[in-house]
Amino acid sequence: MILFLAGTSDARALAIQLKNQGYPLLATVVTESAADSLKAEGIACKVGRLSENDMIELIQMQEMTTVIDASHPYADEASKTAMAAAKACSIPYIRYERPNEQFTSPLITEAESYEEAAKLAQSHKGTIMLTTGSKTLEIFTKYLMRDDIRLVCRMLPNMGNMEKCQKLGVKQKDIIAIQGPFSESLNKALCEQYEVTLMITKESGKVGSVDEKMTAALELGIPVILIKRPPLVYENFCTSFEEVIQRLGGLYTWQT
Repeated sequence: MILFLAGTSDARALAIQLKNQGYPLLATVVTESAADSLKAEGIACKVGRLSENDMIELIQMQEMTTVIDASHPYADEASKTAMAAAKACSIPYIRYERPNEQFTSPLITEAESYEEAAKLAQSHKGTIMLTTGSKTLEIFTKYLMRDDIRLVCRMLPNMGNMEKCQKLGVKQKDIIAIQGPFSESLNKALCEQYEVTLMITKESGKVGSVDEKMTAALELGIPVILIKRPPLVYENFCTSFEEVIQRLGGLYTWQT
């Protein structure tokens, strides 16, 4: 059996493709909605973040023979955990990550981290649209909750996110609770509606709709702070489903 870390919409598509090719797998996801989406395709799921020990125990209990890490490009802790667990259990690890999108514009400023992005935005006056989700929201509220800045936060519409916003002092009128992916026209409309003067986003790749966000902002002349992906060195790194299946064919041991 394969332990499959699913963290994105394209990870779901990869899991379905592997299942359809006959590979038995157990997916780990963070949210119930992600689990429901996979279960609807007949894929078994475990919900919740796993520690290294949790993952090792799961691998041993289920007699896993391969780990496929298709977690979000910014979920570096999950990837570190998966690599360590696979190594501890002496089984192969395969990393799937959506390709980078390349943008060149004088309106783009790159940041190495969330905190660097927040500090760069501190000198800005106007409306900042934050499209980095809720996980690191406290970093941005720490630096950007100021009288001369309106911080508009776009995130998934779940209770946990709303409670976090309330705790951090984000006003209801400054929350865009919506689930993507989003078209370029919708991104433009949101920027215009909220009179955005700066966007902060992550380089999540085309499937993460970063190109639509970036294109919309740049066409409207809105500066962008782009947070770069965490610099991790992966084994068996793949940027396409075909690569994953090719590597899997050479590594996977079928169980009887």
